[in-house]
Amino acid sequence: MDQRPDPDDLLERVMRDEERQARGRLKIFFGFSAGVGKTFAMLEAAQALAGQDVDVIAGVVETHGRAETEAQLAGIARLPMRMVAYRNRQLPEFDLDAALERRPGVILVDELAHSNVPGSRHAKRWQDIDELLRAGIDVYTTLNVQHIESLNDVVGQITGIRVFETVPDHVFDEADDVKLVDIPPDELLARLQQGKVYLPQQAEKAGRNFFRKGNLIALREIALRRTADRVDADMRQYRADRSIAQLWQARERIVVAIGSGVGEERLIREGARLAAKLQAEWLAVHVDLPRQRQAMASRERVVAYLKLAQSLGAETASISGEELAAALLQFARSRNAGKLVIGQQSRDLRHLLQWPRGSLAQRIAAAGGEIDLYTIARSRTREQPEQRSTDSAASAAEALLTRRRRTRGTLWAVASCAATTTLAFLLDGKLHPANVIMLYLVGVMLVAMRHGRAASALVSVLSVISFDFFFVDPRFSITVSDAQYLLTLAVMLAVSLFISSLTARLRRQASVAMQREARAANLYMLGKELSALLTLDQILEIGRRHLAAVFGARIAFFLPDSADQLRLTAPEQEGSGAHVLHSVDAGVAQWVYDNGQAAGKGTATLPSAAALYLPLTATMRTRGVLAFAIDAASEEEGQLAAAQLALPENRQMLEIFCSQIAMAIERLHYAEVAQDALVTMESERLRNSLLSAISHDLRTPLTSLVGSADVLAANARLDDDARAMARTISEQSQKMVGLMNNLLDMARLQAGVVTLNRQWNALEELTGSALRLLAKALEGRQVETRIAADLPLLRVDAVLLERVLANLVENAIKYSPAGSPITIAAHVEQSDGSRQLKVSVSDQGRGFPPAMTQHAFEKFTRGDNESSTPGVGLGLAICRAIIEAHQGRIWIAPQEAGQGATVCFTLPVETQPALPEE
Repeated sequence: MDQRPDPDDLLERVMRDEERQARGRLKIFFGFSAGVGKTFAMLEAAQALAGQDVDVIAGVVETHGRAETEAQLAGIARLPMRMVAYRNRQLPEFDLDAALERRPGVILVDELAHSNVPGSRHAKRWQDIDELLRAGIDVYTTLNVQHIESLNDVVGQITGIRVFETVPDHVFDEADDVKLVDIPPDELLARLQQGKVYLPQQAEKAGRNFFRKGNLIALREIALRRTADRVDADMRQYRADRSIAQLWQARERIVVAIGSGVGEERLIREGARLAAKLQAEWLAVHVDLPRQRQAMASRERVVAYLKLAQSLGAETASISGEELAAALLQFARSRNAGKLVIGQQSRDLRHLLQWPRGSLAQRIAAAGGEIDLYTIARSRTREQPEQRSTDSAASAAEALLTRRRRTRGTLWAVASCAATTTLAFLLDGKLHPANVIMLYLVGVMLVAMRHGRAASALVSVLSVISFDFFFVDPRFSITVSDAQYLLTLAVMLAVSLFISSLTARLRRQASVAMQREARAANLYMLGKELSALLTLDQILEIGRRHLAAVFGARIAFFLPDSADQLRLTAPEQEGSGAHVLHSVDAGVAQWVYDNGQAAGKGTATLPSAAALYLPLTATMRTRGVLAFAIDAASEEEGQLAAAQLALPENRQMLEIFCSQIAMAIERLHYAEVAQDALVTMESERLRNSLLSAISHDLRTPLTSLVGSADVLAANARLDDDARAMARTISEQSQKMVGLMNNLLDMARLQAGVVTLNRQWNALEELTGSALRLLAKALEGRQVETRIAADLPLLRVDAVLLERVLANLVENAIKYSPAGSPITIAAHVEQSDGSRQLKVSVSDQGRGFPPAMTQHAFEKFTRGDNESSTPGVGLGLAICRAIIEAHQGRIWIAPQEAGQGATVCFTLPVETQPALPEE
C-alpha cells in the first residue's frame, strides 16, 4: 500500500500552519462549575510565563474577592478598564483598543462567555478575543461547560437553570490548548461552605439550587466527555497530518431540516451533537414552500434558527420547493448527505389532513431509499418573551401592510361578487343557471389572481350565497326548495375554493419565479457590465446602480490608499440616480477592512450603526468596504425591507454582488500592474541597449586616453606638474573604464548572454587577486582577512567572483573613513541540510540607512545621494546578479547605526574533486 502523503493534504497543512502562525494562540482553562480554580490556574500559568521574561498583562481578571486569587496577580501589570455609560450608570468593560495598542506577548481575559455592555464594539467577549488573536496576541481565558452553545440546553435540563451567555462551539474547538481544571464535587462543596466561591449569603442560595451534588457530578461528566472529544480530535488530526492511517474516501454529512415554528432549538442542538458523535459535517436547511405565506415573526424565527445552527458549526441554506419531502431529499442528494434529521410532527388538525398521503417521515422513508432518517422530538416549551423577535417595528410594519392588503382584498371580493351578481341579474332569463355559475367562477379566479388566497376564499363563499339568494327558488331567500340544488351549491363551493387555492398558489409561484429571474438577470448584467469596464469610477457607478435596483438601497464605497487607510469615494456626478449614502462611519469601515468581517446594522458587531458594512473581498485580498443602507419612503417600509434583507438568500445575494465588485476592482488593479510592468520592462530593455551601446563606443577612446596619459606621465622631459596632471588623467580615465565595464557587465547580465566559466578555485587566491587590483585604492588601509584554513574549493567563474569581491571592497573604501580597517571573513556553515560557504566584507563607516537595506542591490541606488563619493550605484547590483547566477544569496547584515556596514553572500559547496596522487 502506498503510504506517501497526499500532496493536496500537504499543501493544505502548510497553508493552515501559515495561518496559525499569523494568529495568536488561545488557551482556555476549562471547568465544570464556578469555583473549581480556573482563574487561579490561569494566573499560575501567567506567573510561570512572567518568570521566563514573557510580556504578560491582565486585561480582565475576576477574582471575586478571593485573597488567594488576588495574590497570584502580584507582579503582573493590569490593563485599565474602559468605563461605558449604560442606563445612567458607568460600567467597567475590557478595553480592546488599549490592548491592541499595548500588544503584549500574552494577555489574560477572564470569562470567555461574557456579554459586553450595549454600545461596545462587539456584543460578546469571545469576539474581542478573536480580534486579539487576529492581531497576533496570545490570549489566556476561562470557560465553564454550561456556556458552550451545543451543551447549553443539556445543562439547563440537568440543573433547571438556563444561562443565556454562550460561546459557539467552534471557538472552543479551534482553541490551541484547552486545560481541564477539575476537582471532586465534595471538595467544591467544601470550598463553597468555606466562602471561597461566593459570599456567605450567595453561597447558601447557590448550595440549594445549582450547587447540588448530583448536578455537579453530571456537569463534571459532561466536561470530561467534552474534553475527551477534543483530545480524540487532536489525536485524529495528528494521525492525519503524519499519514499514519488511510483517510476516509468520503466524509459523512447530515442534513437537519428546520421549520419556522417555535421550539426548533432542540432539533438544531441535537443535530449538532449527532454530527459531533459521528464526526460528520452537517447542514441546516429551511424549505420555503410557495403555498405557505410566512408571517414576519416566522421569518425572523427562521433567521434566528439558521444563525444558531451556523454558530454551532453548520453550513446553512434556505431553498424553495413544491413539496417538503421531495425538496429535502433533493437537497440531501445534491450535497451527498446520507442522513436526514427532521422534527417530530405534532398531532393536530394539520397532521390529520396529511393522513391520505402520509406524514413527512413516511413520505421521506418511502422515497429516500439510501438516506437514513432521524426523527427528533421538538421542544415543548412555549416561546418566552426574551426569545421573541426583538424587531417589533418590523413586525408592526408587516402587520399594518397585511391589514391593508386584506382590507383591499375584502373590498375587491365584495365588489367582484356584486358586479357578477348585477350582470347575471340583468341577463336573468337569458342564461342557464350553469352559465351563471360560470360567471361567478370567473370572478373567483380574477380575485385570486390579484389578491391571493384569503380574498378568493371570501368571494367563493359570497358567490355561493349570492347564487342561492338571487337565482335559486325560492328567490331572495337562502332556503332551497329542490334538493338537487344543494349538491349544485356544494360542488360550486368546492370548485370555487379549489380554483381560488390553485390560482393563488400559481400566483405565488409566478411571483417567486419572477423574483429569482430578476435576481439572476441582475447578477448576469452586473457581471457582464463589470467585465467590460476600464476605470474604477465606472465600476463603482455600476455597483451603485445595480444594488439600488435590486435592494432599493443607498451605497457608499470606501477604498484604501497606499497606507491601507480607507477613504470615502464619492461619485463624479451625484444626481437623482446616484443612490449615494453620505451618513457613514469611517471608523466602522476601517475595522471591517482590517478584519475582513461584516459589521453594522444586522450583525453582532456594532449593531447600532445606521448602515451595514461589508468587506469587498477578492481572491488575493480585501479591496475596500461597501456601506449599505435601505432606502425606504417610510419607517415601516424600511423596517420591512431590513427584515427581508436578513433572509439568508437575500444576504447571500448581497455578498455575491460585493464579491463581483471586488473581483472587478482587483482585475483593474492587476491590469494596471501588468501595464506598469510592461512599460518598466520596455524601459529597462531600452536602457540596457543604450548602456551597452554607450559602453562599447566609449571604451575605445578611453583606452587611448589612458595609454596617452601613461606615456606623458613617464616622459622625463616634462616638468613635475605636467607629469602629475598626466597621472591624474590616467587615474580618472581608469575609473571611467571601470565604470564602463560595470555598465557593460550589467547590461550583459540582464540580457542573459553571460555564460559562466565554472572552474575549481580557492577563495584565498580570488581574494588576493581582488586586493591586488585595488592596491592603489587600498594605500593607507589595513585589510584583515579571517579566512578559515580548511575552506573547500569552489566551482565558480573566477573572473566574475573576483569582480564581486573587488566591488564589495571598493564599496567599503568609498563609504568608510580614510585609514579605517576593512575585514574579509569566510567560513563554511550548515543550512537546511546543505553546506554553504559564507563570505562577509565589513567596514567601519556610517553603514547603510535602515530604509535602504531592502533596495541597496537595485540598479542606480546609492547609499548617500548627496555625497560627493563618485559612482552611479551599479556595484552591488552587479554583485547580486553574479551571486544569483551561481545559485547563491547576498544580503546586508543588520548593524547598529554608525557601527559600519557588513555585506554577506553565500555560495553552495559542491562535492570536492578527487586530487591527483603525488
